[in-house]
This record gives sequence, structure tokens and C-alpha cells, in this order.
Amino acid sequence: MSLETARRVLRIEADALRELQARLDERFERAVDLLLGCKGRVVVTGMGKSGLIGRKIAATFSSTGTPSAFLHPAEALHGDLGMLLAGDAVVAVSYGGETEEIVALLATMKRLALPLVTLTGNTRSTLAQASDVVLDTSVREEACSLNLAPTASTTAAMALGDALAFALLERRGFDHDDFAALHPGGRLGKKLLRVRDLMHSGPAMPSVSPSAKLPDVIYEMSRKGLGMTTVLDASGGLAGIITDGDLRRLMQQRGGATFELSAEQCMSGNPVTIAPDEFASVALRLMEQRKITSVIVLDGERRVAGVVHVHDLWTLELF
Repeated sequence: MSLETARRVLRIEADALRELQARLDERFERAVDLLLGCKGRVVVTGMGKSGLIGRKIAATFSSTGTPSAFLHPAEALHGDLGMLLAGDAVVAVSYGGETEEIVALLATMKRLALPLVTLTGNTRSTLAQASDVVLDTSVREEACSLNLAPTASTTAAMALGDALAFALLERRGFDHDDFAALHPGGRLGKKLLRVRDLMHSGPAMPSVSPSAKLPDVIYEMSRKGLGMTTVLDASGGLAGIITDGDLRRLMQQRGGATFELSAEQCMSGNPVTIAPDEFASVALRLMEQRKITSVIVLDGERRVAGVVHVHDLWTLELF
């Protein structure tokens, strides 16, 4: 019985979304244009379950480049109305469209000339009649077996809020870098880190000249602590790389004579490289595929910009 109930709930909610998709028309485009033109914040409001959906919509707007805030309509009537400022736009979520606390805010919205987009299942309601754009979120039935608890209707409202947020994201040209700037913490922020954010550069990057003798090479590798060093030519270009593994193999082959060799004689001349704007996750995948611990970072002019080491990536939980 529980499985049958679950399947029925999911079917009803999925049907509601399919019907919502089929209803989308030019009103959605008008809503996007209106919110895109907002000079202030998009203030989302709603009561009860619709309020919870409104909080989520506001959070999604804010995290995808549309400055937003949630206004609890009952609290607004007791002082929080000051959150509304000229230049804002309002998105109201109310399935019946007659929520008293929201209707009571209409006078202030009109006084401040705030454009209003309403997500409602009743397109003839008081709230709908006062709106600049009405988006129909009506459903044939709720997933509740009593057809009472907001379920399919709240799913429809939340999905439409997501659709608005990502239509705005695309119209704004909001990209990975913008998203990363708004998500500096947590796993999302880590996944969006670039190689340039983690690489060892400048004095922290190990480097020697091709003519450097092995004792100097070992000193540089030990001093920088990455288990490798770049070999740079006279113009600062990449000549090669020397790793701990290279040195161990040479010592096994040549013994003490290894210390007479130069960096040019010890180096590998075709190291793995990556661009500074690549995602850190790409660098980690490259290291795992090639079974190496460091990748050299080359800028757009093929100059050495730094080195990224596997130890810098393991703690980021990139996968």
C-alpha cells in the first residue's frame, strides 16, 4: 500500500508539472522581462506552505544572480513593510490568490509603483487582478489523498520559480565564475575552484635552469616541498620537469655519478600541462589518469604560471 501511495503521489505531481509546462506562454516572457528590468531587489512573499516555497524561490534567485529577499506578509504588516523600496519588484506566491496578509500589502506596492508577478492557481482572484503578470500554477488535484494539503500545487510553484530564476540567469549571462563568486564555501564552491586559485606560483613555484647541477636541483625541490621542480630556459619558458621519481631512477642507474649531471640531463622534456582557467576537478582527473602528482600551469602565451599539486586537490572533495 505504501508503494502504491508513493507512486500515486509522484504521478499526480509529475502530471501537474507536465500540464504547467504546456500552459507556459508569453506571460512567462513578460515576467522575465519585468524581473530583469528591476533596479532593486526581487522581493518574494507568501504565507504558509506558499511562504516556504517563496523562501526557496528567493534563495534560488539570489544564488543565481538576481538579488532577492523574502518578505513574510504577516510580519510586513507589523513593521517589516520597510523592506520594500522604490525600484524593487515583487513576486507573490498564493494558490488561492486571496491571502489576506498579501492583499493587505497591495496598497503599499501601488504607492511605491512596484511591479507585481503573481504565481497563483486562481487567475481571477484579487491578487491576480492587481498583478502586472499572472502565472497560472493551477493543478487538477493535490497529491494529498484528501485533496487538501498543498502538494502538487506547491511543487508547481517551486518549479516555476526555478524556471524564472534560470531564465533570468541566462538572460544576464551569469556564468561559472559568477556562480563561484556567490558560493565560496561548501562543496559547490570547491567544485568551482579554478587551477589559478590553487597553483603554487612566483617564489612558491620550484624552478631551476637547465644548467643547474643536481645538488642545486635537490635543494630547490626540498625547499619548495612539492617533490618536483620545473626547468625553465633563459626566457622563462618551460624546458622540462624533474620529479622525485626521476631522481630515484637515475640514482639506481648511475649511482654517485648522478650528482655530476645537470638539470637538462635529468629532466623529462614533455611534461603534462594545464591552463590556469581550467577547473581544479579537471586537474585532479588529469593527475589520476596519468598517475602523476603535479601538473605545470601554462598561461595563454605558453609561459609557466605555476604548478598545481595533488595534495592541494585531495582535500577538496571534488568527486
